Amino acid sequence: QVQLVESGGGWVQAGGSLRLSCAASRSAFPFNAMAWYRQVLGAERELVGVIYIDGSTNYADSVKGRFRVSRNKSRDAAYLQMSDLKAEDTGVYYCNFKTRIGGDYWGQGTQVTVSS
Repeated sequence: QVQLVESGGGWVQAGGSLRLSCAASRSAFPFNAMAWYRQVLGAERELVGVIYIDGSTNYADSVKGRFRVSRNKSRDAAYLQMSDLKAEDTGVYYCNFKTRIGGDYWGQGTQVTVSS
């Protein structure tokens, strides 16, 4: 069973930066998509950004130009670099990795709090 472990959340003032990390324990298959979601209380989980197996990326409009998703060379860890953070970026951030055979794995979530 693949496990994802997140780190890097915390508190930051508006305009600041944070970097989240998500590492996979092991996988017999490569990850087709490595994504970051966030959730605020009372709302559904929303996609923040994703990097695909070919290296292409996609972002929510609200974070374009401020957030960047990347991965390591062995493709078993993903990162979310967040810059120019705003109060509305506050939430619990989850990583999600998917394989081509239907594997769908979630991290435990990490809290990001942006103070204005």
